[in-house]
Amino acid sequence: MKAPVLNILFISLTVFLCSAPSQSQPAPDEINFVRQGVRRFIFDEAHTIPLAALKPAEIIGMSAMYPVTQNSEIPARVEVSHNRLVVASDTETQTAIWFGGFNPFATYTLDLASCEGAGAFGFEFSDAAKTEKFKIAVSYGQDRITGIYQEIVKNGTVVSRESIATRLAPSIKPYGRIILQMLGSGLTVFVRQDSLPQPIAQSDFAAHIDLRAKRYLYSFQANLWVETRSGSVRINEVTSGLSSGMGLADIRAMTYEDGSPLLDRGRLWYTMTIRGRALPHHVQGVFSMDPSVFDLRFEGIIVFDRQDGILRNEVASHIFYDRKGKTWRGITTGFSAYAHPQERKQLLAVESVKDPRFGFSVMSASPFGIVGDIEDPHILYDAKAGKWRILTCENIDGYKAVMLESTSWNKDYRRIAGPVPYNSTGTSIQRIGGKLYCFSGSQERQIFIYSYPDLRDAGTLKMDLPPWDENSGTRVWPNVVELPGGYPFRYVALMMDRFNYPGLQGPNWTYGALYLYHGYDGGEK
Repeated sequence: MKAPVLNILFISLTVFLCSAPSQSQPAPDEINFVRQGVRRFIFDEAHTIPLAALKPAEIIGMSAMYPVTQNSEIPARVEVSHNRLVVASDTETQTAIWFGGFNPFATYTLDLASCEGAGAFGFEFSDAAKTEKFKIAVSYGQDRITGIYQEIVKNGTVVSRESIATRLAPSIKPYGRIILQMLGSGLTVFVRQDSLPQPIAQSDFAAHIDLRAKRYLYSFQANLWVETRSGSVRINEVTSGLSSGMGLADIRAMTYEDGSPLLDRGRLWYTMTIRGRALPHHVQGVFSMDPSVFDLRFEGIIVFDRQDGILRNEVASHIFYDRKGKTWRGITTGFSAYAHPQERKQLLAVESVKDPRFGFSVMSASPFGIVGDIEDPHILYDAKAGKWRILTCENIDGYKAVMLESTSWNKDYRRIAGPVPYNSTGTSIQRIGGKLYCFSGSQERQIFIYSYPDLRDAGTLKMDLPPWDENSGTRVWPNVVELPGGYPFRYVALMMDRFNYPGLQGPNWTYGALYLYHGYDGGEK
């Protein structure tokens, strides 16, 4: 008699559970986002991936570890004293000290203790024979920095030598950290002394030399360069590394092919643009974060190879892991076209068998017919529709969200929805309660929510303290992610502000700080 009784109990329980009302799932505009923290990382050592270093306290065997090249008839004195590297002379000398390889997207830092007399110091990147050179030199005298120049040598001949200084107040002394932020086809020089790093020089040099060419990555080496005209230069250390820079933007969660967030090793993974003045001087960074706390980690950078001999610094990418193809894929925006006027901006399909989240990674990139003023793509495979879909922003009397569709992830797309009526930026597709929605920042001081895939109005996002104020731009990137069970809240959002870094000249997209939000719906109080 036990079996029939158990069957009756099982059937009764099943009927009860099926007839019981399910927990209601809020619409995205019913979620309340509460700000948890904010950080702006400014050449932060904790967010730097090391490439090379010259640390005087570690030197045993200088001639082998850091070979010295004397470029003058009377050599300078090069020695380590009190854990500092000292280059000194009583006459005019030029000295190059090897300290590492070359990467056109790295940040090079010279920690300067003091300078006496007059001369110059900086970085020289060259091949072994010194037939090609790229030099950035900071001149000093009378206890101040007096100039900054850039010199380019090809086939042993100087093809360009020019001042690149922008702001050189008499109060800028020759000590502290000299930070050279290389950005592929451009650069910025900062000096950090008693406060924020001050930009003191900038250059766009693609017309003379394209350091993104693979052959420079393969053959160039980095040297500390010192010129003395009687006196000495004392150096605490010289380093190079991949840096998160002075502003981060274009934050997008990495996903699987169906759009679900990539929650790996207990961490969410994001692509972010590492800022460097204006386009095309940005770099695609990868970061991770435990969504229960605010422990952002800089994991690496990605550059893109179109098989033309150049490693391109495209940004505003969406990278996903295709579980069926067992390949990392995605869509990026071809902003590197701004380095050469003959190139056209377009979306690019990218892929890699290697996991591109760590260190210095290269993904192959190919055009797929989406040419024009289009950016901020987010791609997913909709299994129910049997289609790949891309939500992106197209300049149609201003940037506005549109939905594209294809049966292939990397070709033959057509528009199926949009443009939306409002200015759009940072378009993304997110799953809330098993249902897909589209999100977009805007210049309307709102983050808009649209239905998927037809882009009909579905409200706006609620935030207690949005990442803007009455004086700042509001075209931010919404990053709403629904978390699985086990977290103290159901939703997390990571956004940026649009405050540019002070002191730079010309076009400037150097925002911003990062803002963390936790989200809950009204029924969870």
